[in-house]
Parts: sequence; structure tokens; C-alpha cells
Amino acid sequence: MNTSHHSRTPRKGRRVVSGAALATAGVLVALSVPSTALAAEGDTTIDIVDVNDFHGRLESEGTTATKAAGAAKLASVVQSYREANPNTIFASVGDNVGASTFTSLIQQDAPTIDALNAMDLDVSAIGNHELDKGQDDLTGRIEDRAGWKYVSANIVKAGTTEPAFTPYHVVEKGGVKVGFIGATTEDLIPGLVSPGGVEGLEMAPIVSQVNKYATDLTDGNPGNGEADVLVLLVHEGATTGNIADATGTSAFGKITSGVSSKVSAIVSAHTHATYDHSIPGPDGTARPVIQAGSYGISYGHLRLTVGADKKLTGITADVKSVNAETTVPADQTSTKTVQDIVTAAKAVADVEGAEKLGEITGDFRRAVQSDGTSENRGGESNLGNYIAEVQRSATERNGSQVAFMNPGGLRTDMLYASSGAGDPDGTVTYKEAALVQPFANTLVTEDMTGQQIKDALEQQWQPDGLERPFLKLGVSNGFAYTYDPSKGSGERITSMTLDGETIALTDTLKVTVNSFLSTGGDNFAAFATGTNIADSGQVDLQAQVDYFAAQDAPVAPPTDQRAVGVTVTPTPADGFQPGDQVSVSLSSLVFSSDDPADAGTVSISAGDTELATAPIDAKVEDKTDEQGRALLTFRVPGADDPATSADPVSALARTFATSSLAAAVVPAATTEEPLVVTLPNGQTITLAVTVPVPVAVDPGTPGAGETPGAGETPVAGDGPDGSVPVDTDGDGVADATVPADAAGALAYTGADLVVPGIVAGLLVLAGVGALLVVRRKRQQDRATATPEA
Repeated sequence: MNTSHHSRTPRKGRRVVSGAALATAGVLVALSVPSTALAAEGDTTIDIVDVNDFHGRLESEGTTATKAAGAAKLASVVQSYREANPNTIFASVGDNVGASTFTSLIQQDAPTIDALNAMDLDVSAIGNHELDKGQDDLTGRIEDRAGWKYVSANIVKAGTTEPAFTPYHVVEKGGVKVGFIGATTEDLIPGLVSPGGVEGLEMAPIVSQVNKYATDLTDGNPGNGEADVLVLLVHEGATTGNIADATGTSAFGKITSGVSSKVSAIVSAHTHATYDHSIPGPDGTARPVIQAGSYGISYGHLRLTVGADKKLTGITADVKSVNAETTVPADQTSTKTVQDIVTAAKAVADVEGAEKLGEITGDFRRAVQSDGTSENRGGESNLGNYIAEVQRSATERNGSQVAFMNPGGLRTDMLYASSGAGDPDGTVTYKEAALVQPFANTLVTEDMTGQQIKDALEQQWQPDGLERPFLKLGVSNGFAYTYDPSKGSGERITSMTLDGETIALTDTLKVTVNSFLSTGGDNFAAFATGTNIADSGQVDLQAQVDYFAAQDAPVAPPTDQRAVGVTVTPTPADGFQPGDQVSVSLSSLVFSSDDPADAGTVSISAGDTELATAPIDAKVEDKTDEQGRALLTFRVPGADDPATSADPVSALARTFATSSLAAAVVPAATTEEPLVVTLPNGQTITLAVTVPVPVAVDPGTPGAGETPGAGETPVAGDGPDGSVPVDTDGDGVADATVPADAAGALAYTGADLVVPGIVAGLLVLAGVGALLVVRRKRQQDRATATPEA
């Protein structure tokens, strides 16, 4: 029988189906469950099967050891253990619901709760996602439907150490009482859930709260509960499978070393890592510390051996693949019941999935390879940039400024054309949106420095030897960067901007990524180095739902390039001089999914002078983002260069050169102007490369020829016969004069004041080559395009 303490009022719908009748081990097929016959005479063997972070993964995603096996297969494994040993307990370490796939999400995870009920789940820790919709949703809707006990000792009532939920649950099997103490990550409040949903709650330290109940349950006083063996179900874990991350001074290391040795095993969750460790407790005795990954891909198994005196005499642990289990239970009742639940949920999802979510004006596509159809995860895509903006928008209330999206998380395109009857052109359904992002990742915010963001962008170039050598991150509106493909590892990113402002390496920005990237997925380790990391509790699909709901008009695909490759002729030590040839090689100017016949042209200018134009070669470069190349080559103009004839200032300078003043001065000074590349869509790239451009000088304007800080400003009358001194070559030294009566004849440019500031602003990153600017679009601007026919 089961004995619980600190119970709530009995709940509705406690079991969908009771545990199936037990069968003898002799009828099992390919049995992989350990036999209980190994226990000594008089001992009781108890098997504890556990899962964590199931997140509503009802359907099988494949049959390999690394794929979610689905609820029916998990039910089969649990039943196999029960048939081999009646003293089997099924436990969870939290996040059974929330961040779920569409099949479960569309019914608010009711099918997942029903499936776990059908498996006779005995107890579960409270995970952060159980509180996605607030404490009332957990204590009402979720607990009313669930047939198991939710436990957490360290979610407390504000200002106290009194648990707000049941702190532990005791399950009795074979006359042995196993006490499960629950605990929840201390990051829950305020970082992981909406503050309004947990008003009046606080987080107490896991270690002290667990130790309090470990003492109570073993002090011999039946008034505060008693248990023969204690197991901790803690929704917190090590970030990786390395034992170093489960020990030491990390948050989880303090748990494994600090939780009382009265606790015989620690079963963890939250980080989706997989490990099976043996770690000493405070008294030096080693105990199992395990976590079974996530999504029902793996399960944990503890085997307890308890003597006749109710003392633990042995404990073993392992973590196994659910799909790898070949045992077929004799009684298929629970497996069939769960499969029926999944089938019914899928049928509902198919209907609900046909519901209109929003409208688009054109195709949102992933990048493609040169064959025009195969996915290219190395190419920039309007779909990737759109999803990044959706996720930034969803976490804007959390302060998010920039979002990044991994290309592998985009599983299909979102197309304008109808998919069949009932789906008009331009309509996006729930199912279509869900198929784009089927993994139900949550959105995570973190603070990252400019250096950390740069590091993440550098990691798009993957480690040597991988099939995909480059993975292009989608980036949200307003963020842009340039890179130099000719550079080596760690030196390629040359500039970053946000809404036109340069991002310095020392700046700190609030960044959004999905939960996969936040732990360094796809070798983007930099995303695991941020600070103030917080799970927003929002699922990526729900973010799309909310985004479409906020629009007043159909959503248009983004057309601007968020990343452009730029390689420039090295600047000579004394700078470029008139007549020098300069080459600017550009790449990543187009989306590979666009029409290559209409790539357009790019131009380069300095000041008001256009120096060169070139057509864009839209040839797709497989596995990279280099499609859309152009080479701009020109000679730096001089005062008499015909290339400047269209420039009115230069024309005026040439007129001045032939005037009666020509004998007295050099007619046209020069100013250093940055090179600016203009893309077909109007975007500009300001290069951190300057060239001298002829300009006219007004000798009569106060300050003409002045170099700030160089001394007193020359004025009319300072030169011989009242003439005006003029700096004709821009070196800050007056080397000619102009008669006072010529004052006001020409316009003063003021370039000496402006250029140093421009150049200083550009040289933010070491080896910077250019600044690509994208202005963040407002929602109404994104929705103004005319729908395609």
C-alpha cells in the first residue's frame, strides 16, 4: 500500500487506469530487468524507475537510443519492471508538462498527465515548468488531474521556511517505507517563471530544507513522518555529464556534498544532462547521483536492498536508453491504454493544427544548397532571422535586445502557397508553425558581453572535420555584423551593431536563445558563458502564436542582410593616396533561396563621390554563407581626377584652381572620407578604411585650417597684408594664404572635426573592417508589404 504524509485534499481523477496485474518473470521475453533473486534471504529488493524533464513527449521520435521513445514505450518499460518485481516504484523529477510538443501542448498537456496516470506514476518533484502558468494552475488544474503526489521542500511561503507544497511523500513497498523528498531549483523565483504567477512564494536553500526533512523522517517520531530509506528528487542538476560539474563549488556540487548522508541517493533533473555518478556525502560515504537526460529518451534505475531490520544494505544505480529495452511485458494493458491516449491526442492535434494562426505575404525559407532544394544550414535565411525576431519579441518584457536562432532548429519552410483545401494562400496554421520548430524548446535569456557575442558568432565556423563546417545563426531585427572570410579562427568577426550603434566588446546586452543553444548546443559554447541565465518559461511555438496574434496585418519576410563578408586591400602605412588602387571583396549579399536572376548591383562611394559599381554573382556556395559575391575595384581620386567631375564640391575646387587666386594657394584641400558600400536593398556598410577626397576650403570662414587643440585659430589679418593663412594639405599647418577679400568664396567642410570621431567609432573591434547597419523595424513596418499573387 501507499502511505502519504502532509497530504492535500483528495484530488479528482486520481487514476485513469490502475496498475496492471502482475505476471511471473517466466513469461517475459528478452528480460533485461535484474532479477530479485540476488537479494539475501529476508531482504527486500525495491526497484525505482525514474524519468525527468519528460516535457510532454508523447509520440515516438524514432527507435534509436538517442531519440524520444514515446509514452507507450516508456509504459512498457515500467510495466516490465513491475512484472519482474512487485516492489517497483515509478518516480519523476519534474517538468512532466510544459515546453511540450504540439500534440500535448494544444490540450494544455492533459494527454501527458493522463498517460503518466496510466503508468501509475507514484511521485514527482515540482519542476519549474509545472509553474509556467502559476501556482494556482499547479494546485488546481494539474494536481486535480494528476494521480501522483507533487513534492518540493524548498518552495516556501514568503518570509518563512514553511513549504508552500507537500515537501515529501512516503511510498511503502514490501513493508519498506521509501521517503521521497522533493526540491526545486533555487533559480525558480524570480528568473524562471512569471512573477505574477508565484506571488507570495520564495525559494529557500535546497540543502537546509532537505536536511530538515531528512532528520524528521528518521528521528523515530511518527508524528512528523518516518521512512526506512530516503531518496532526494531534486529538479536541479549538473550542466554536463562530467563528474566535475556535479561536485565542487557549483550550485549542484553544493547539493551533492551538503545534503545529509541520511539521503541514500540523489536523483536530479532540469539540465537535461545524462550521468550516473557515485559521489561521497557529508560523512564520506559514496551514494548514487543520477540524471536521465530528458524527453523520455533515457530512464534512471535505482535498486535498493533492505534487510529485515529495515536498514539499507545495498544500492545500485544506472541510466539506460528506453528504446534499447527489448523486454515485452506479459500484460499489455497499461501500454495499450497509453497508446490509445497518444493516438487520441494526435487526432485532436491534427484538427487543432488546421486552425489559422496568422498570415504572411511571402515565403519564409531556409537557405538552400546549389541544387536549389537541399537545406543549407550554413546559409543566412529569412526564416532564421524571422524566428530570431519572434523570440526576441517574446522575451522583450524580460529585457531582451538581441536573439539568435540555430539553423538546425528550423525543420521546414513556412510557405505562402496553399497546402491544400481549407488553407488559402498566405495562411499559416498552428500545425505549419509547429512543423517549423517541432522541438518545443523554451526561450532563455542571459546577459552577454560584446566579447561573448563575438565569440558565439566566431563559433559559426565549426570544429574541423564536421560534416557541416559552418552553421549560420539567425539574428533578430536591428542586429548586424560584418566578417572577413580571409581571416583565421577567432579573428573573422570585424564589427557588430545594434540599431545602428556600434557594439563594443565591453558592452553588455540581454540576449535570447532557445534552451538548446543556452547549454552550448551545436558547439556554440559561448552561449553557456553568459550571466543571469533565466528560462523564460515560454515555448518557441507559443512565441510564434503570440507574435502572429500581435500583428495588425500579414507578416512580411525580412529582406535585409544581417551579415556581410568584407575583405579590403590592406591599407598602406601612410594611408591610401590619390591614384592607389583599392579592391573590396564582398560576400553573403543575397539569400540563397532568392531568385538568382535578380541579384542587383552594389556600389562604393567616399563622401559624395561614387567610386565603383559591380553586379552581384548570386552563385550559391554549398555549406557556407558566401553566396552573393561582388568585387569593387577603383583608384583613389585626385583633385584632377575625372571621376570626381560629378561632385559639385570637387567641381568648385577645380574652378577655384584656375581662378586669380591660383597663384596664391593650392586650390583644393583633401579630407579623409570612409568608404561606404551600398547594397541593392539600400543597406550601407561603412568601412573602417578612409581615402583622401578633394574638397574646397573657405579661407574666410573662422577656423579654416584649424586642427582642434593645435592652438589659436588663424583669422583674417594674421597673414601678410591682412591675408588669411590656409592649411591646404590637411596637416594642421598653414602653408598658403588667401587675400582677405576672397573670404567667403568657398564652403568650409569641417572635415577635420568629423573624421577622427568617425574613425574612432569604427575601430571598436580589433582588426575591424566595416560596419553593417540594420535599423530595428517596428511591428507596423514589418506588415506593410502587399501579398503576393
